[in-house]
Amino acid sequence: MRSKIQKQEWIEIVTELEEYYNKFNEDKRLTKPHGQVEYRTSMKYIHECLDRLCHGGRDHADIRILDVGAGTGAYALPLAAEGYAVTAVEPVRHNLSRLKQKDTEGKVKAYQGNAMDLKRFADGSFDVVLLFGPMYHLFTFADKVRAMQEALRVTKDGGYILIAYIMNEYGVLSYGFREGHVKECLADGRLDQNFHCVSGPKELYDYVRLEDMERLNAAVGAHRVKIIAADGPANYMRPLLHAMDAETFELFMRYHLSTCERAELLGASAHLVDIIRKEPVD
Repeated sequence: MRSKIQKQEWIEIVTELEEYYNKFNEDKRLTKPHGQVEYRTSMKYIHECLDRLCHGGRDHADIRILDVGAGTGAYALPLAAEGYAVTAVEPVRHNLSRLKQKDTEGKVKAYQGNAMDLKRFADGSFDVVLLFGPMYHLFTFADKVRAMQEALRVTKDGGYILIAYIMNEYGVLSYGFREGHVKECLADGRLDQNFHCVSGPKELYDYVRLEDMERLNAAVGAHRVKIIAADGPANYMRPLLHAMDAETFELFMRYHLSTCERAELLGASAHLVDIIRKEPVD
């Protein structure tokens, strides 16, 4: 059970998120070229997991997906439209309202909640769990572990969990050096002397390195299938991507999808997706 201090911290986090997402248009971000790279790549690997689950002849309607931190439904709604049984959990009321407004046919079961407390769902309820967002806004190792434990708990044996992270080097290179904040971040402790980001609710986003992800997986006994650079160099190339004609952009997508599992691109990508499979317990 979380302490009163921890609960107060979570209230502060949600308050900051409410203020941010009331202004930030997540739908628009994912329609821009750099956002499309992330979105299309993530969808490709979601479908890769779903295809494995459907390989034995299971119908789409029998595959249950839980989208935790679902935002306004960027993933939940199209997956539901494909016939999968989709449930969404989102902490921000504004985002949840937008999701429900867009879900004109009522295909997604949507609830307000957070990744660290999925008690409304029984053990082993879902075939695929998406954590595309929660790890961005959880700032302690313990809270991240709790979110992963809850995701593992509600996932069926043999099911998949896809966890998105924002990467440390992207934060340092973009906000620190490109936008000129590196000196102040070192001075006020938002960067340590090894250039590792130190974030809290006021910063909104938390940033990790590959070794941080390894520690989290070890803490919960997660079995990695693969790890992918969801957007690779796309966020560093925004003006170039925006200027590309459609044919050139599709060539970039081909390049990216052919290289997004390469180890040399992982740490510098803005977003990574860690794909976990829940192994049956002997």
